[in-house]
Amino acid sequence: MTLPSTIAIDGPAAAGKSTVAQRLAAWLGYLYFDTGVMYRAVTLAALEQGLDIAGEAGMNHLAKTLTMDVQPPTADDGRQYTVLLNGRDVTWEIRRSEVDACVSTVSAHPKVRQVLSARQREMGQRGRVVMVGRDIGTVVLPDADLKIYLDASVEERAQRRTLERREQGQPANYEGILERMRERDELDSRRPVAPMQPAADAVRVDTTGLTEEEVFDLIVGVVLSGRENLSDSP
Repeated sequence: MTLPSTIAIDGPAAAGKSTVAQRLAAWLGYLYFDTGVMYRAVTLAALEQGLDIAGEAGMNHLAKTLTMDVQPPTADDGRQYTVLLNGRDVTWEIRRSEVDACVSTVSAHPKVRQVLSARQREMGQRGRVVMVGRDIGTVVLPDADLKIYLDASVEERAQRRTLERREQGQPANYEGILERMRERDELDSRRPVAPMQPAADAVRVDTTGLTEEEVFDLIVGVVLSGRENLSDSP
């Protein structure tokens, strides 16, 4: 049996993409790469420098000049990877609420997406990779061997993010997170360039009500069977 060499996993925030992708990559012995951290790192840098995140020229220049790297976890604090921004560990800083509120604006800039997508594509084309994002199967790796689109109700996704932040000792208000998540879903799905949507040939999986283990088992089944449609998945 030939396993897919390039696996693209897309979907909205807190649908379970990162968790299942990390486990899947470890199980396969592949590279795990969450592309969203690049947009978050650019957003964090812009906020720290007081730049206008709505200005595409400034954001494009920033994206070109930043040094970013994603490495295996370097600390035992629940992280799935270590994100370095100009050599500095920003793994948890890029998850702050102010970054959440601005990252969709930054990621909507066509030139920023072009810069970062090119970097992501180079990594993906090496093969043996599980790549996570919002436009991997449609834009970054349109020829991926396997494309998966994970989703869940916005209410459940907001609850997951609330619990995640509380476990990290960060302040978390469910209603505020829910509102921002709805706003981000709207921005991401309606942006004119690379909107968040399932690829035509993606396997679609709704993770609402499923445990982490159930989602992982379901995805492993897809990888092993090569099925192209899970419309009847729970």
